Amino acid sequence: MHLPDLRGRVAIVTGSSRGIGRAVALRLAAAGCDLCVTAKSTAPTPHLPGSIYETRDAVIALGRRAIAVPCDVRHDEEVDAMVQATLDAFGRIDILINNAGALWWKDVLDTPMNRFDLVLDVNARAAFKTTRAVLPSMIQHGWGHILMMSPPIDPAHATGKVAYCISKFGMTLIAHGLAEEVRHHHIACNALWPATLIESQATLNYGIGSPHIWRKADILADATLAVLSHEPPTLTGQALIDEDILRRVGVTDLDPYKCTPDGEPLSILDAPTRNVGGPR
Repeated sequence: MHLPDLRGRVAIVTGSSRGIGRAVALRLAAAGCDLCVTAKSTAPTPHLPGSIYETRDAVIALGRRAIAVPCDVRHDEEVDAMVQATLDAFGRIDILINNAGALWWKDVLDTPMNRFDLVLDVNARAAFKTTRAVLPSMIQHGWGHILMMSPPIDPAHATGKVAYCISKFGMTLIAHGLAEEVRHHHIACNALWPATLIESQATLNYGIGSPHIWRKADILADATLAVLSHEPPTLTGQALIDEDILRRVGVTDLDPYKCTPDGEPLSILDAPTRNVGGPR
C-alpha cells in the first residue's frame, strides 16, 4: 500500500515491545514518523519476547529518531513522565496509538474483582489517561490522530467476556465522544479492530487457535497507516475494522496477511471465549 508521508510527525505507541504494537511502530517509522516506544517490558522473557529497547533500535535502523520509555499505563505518574519525555525529546506529539491491553475472556462468575479492575485499568482507564495527557500538545500544534485498538460497540459480543468488553467498549466510547470535542482543533479520534484473529502473544500464550486461522499483525499496522492517511477532520469518531479501512485506500488482496499460505483466517467473533485470561 502507499504510505502516508509522516515526516516531521511524532507518535507514541503504547504496548510496543512486541506483537501488534511493535508492528505498528515499525510501519509508522517506515512512513517517516519519529517514535516514543513504550511498554512495561524492558527485558524479554520466554513467554513475552521483545522489549522496548529492541523496538527502539529497530526504528532507529529505519532512519528515524526514537526513544524507549518504560511505562506501566495503570500508573498516572508513569504516563505523565512518558508523555513529558516524548515532549522533551521531540517537542511535540502528533499521533497516539492506544495499543497496550489486558486480556480476560471468562464468565462473570470466573472473574474475580482484581481481574475486573486489571482490564478496566489497562484498557479503558489507561486509554483515557494517555489520551488526556497528549491532547494539550496536539491542540497547541493544531493536528492530531488518536487511535484506540478496540472494537465496535455491540453488546451481543459480550457473552463469556463481560469484563473485557466493558473495558474495550469503554475505549471505543472515548473515540466516539472525544471526536466531536476536538474536531475543531484538527484532531481525529477513532477505534480500530481486526476482523479476524491476529498472531500475537495472546493467541500464542493462551492457545487461541493456530497459525492456520490467524492473520499477521501487519494487517493492523497497515490499517493504522490507512487511518493516518486521512486528514483528521475527514475521518473521525469511527469504530473501524481493518479489512474495511484497507479496502477504502485500495488494498483488496488480503492473502499476504495470512500466517500460512493455505490459511483460512477465523473471524474474531468466532474465537473461543472459555478459559482465556491474562495480559495481552
